[in-house]
Amino acid sequence: MFRSIALAFALALAAISAFAQSTLEYGDEIYKPSMGQAGKDVIWIPTPPALITALLRAAKVTKDDLVYDLGAGDGRIPIAAAKEFNARAVGIEYDADMAELARRNARRAGVEEQVRIITGDIFKENFTDATVVTMYLLPDLNLKLRPIILKMKPGTRVASHAFNMGDWEPDELLSVEARDGYLWYVPADVQGTWAFKEEGFGTEGTVTFVQRYQRVGGTLTMGGKTQPILGAALRGDRLTFAYNDAEGVLRAAHVVVNGAQFKGTLGGRPPGNIVITGTRR
Repeated sequence: MFRSIALAFALALAAISAFAQSTLEYGDEIYKPSMGQAGKDVIWIPTPPALITALLRAAKVTKDDLVYDLGAGDGRIPIAAAKEFNARAVGIEYDADMAELARRNARRAGVEEQVRIITGDIFKENFTDATVVTMYLLPDLNLKLRPIILKMKPGTRVASHAFNMGDWEPDELLSVEARDGYLWYVPADVQGTWAFKEEGFGTEGTVTFVQRYQRVGGTLTMGGKTQPILGAALRGDRLTFAYNDAEGVLRAAHVVVNGAQFKGTLGGRPPGNIVITGTRR
């Protein structure tokens, strides 16, 4: 663990040189943070504006979103979420002086009604009502946050600058101005056996899913015959899988998972898509 922390700090320090921003001034007449200054668990290196925009765009942020930035620094990500995407945004920042600077920056940007800055600890504050989470933390902090994030509402988008989530592979990778970004969708829990039926047709069966994060596989049993499911994909609460019916016709199901139930459409036979529903046993 200490080796990974040391490596992460080394990468962060190298980023200072790469950004070539060490001579720039930040802050205002009240407080001037410096590039690379120490915080509670990280050092402060601001995310470049182009990457902020790219991450928020990849997360498909809109006016209907509530964005939480974990380790908000001078508030640039919450401010961008509000100013560029008209979203509501909350920043959590441990350093009181930095948090005050972020509040002043939000006022100066004219988005103080949409942006709230909390002076607090990201591991103590509740951010589970977020629809989008952003962060630029160290790998060990990402892993510590991962169990909390995975319990959030399926479909919540999580965007990270520079550091990943270990063996939870990102749904999307970005590269902007030689800086990496990662995007995940919190996956629904689909593990287990589900009974399903085609509404109005009386066709029934079971499908058993095995799952590791958003990676899904499994088998389907219908009419006493078991077969592997095909093309399974999970993004948030939206699950797709296909199978061959009793007559060998490929059927593709596109469903939305809601707890222990799913509902959606099943294609592959005329006169068009029909409704498929499922309940976890």
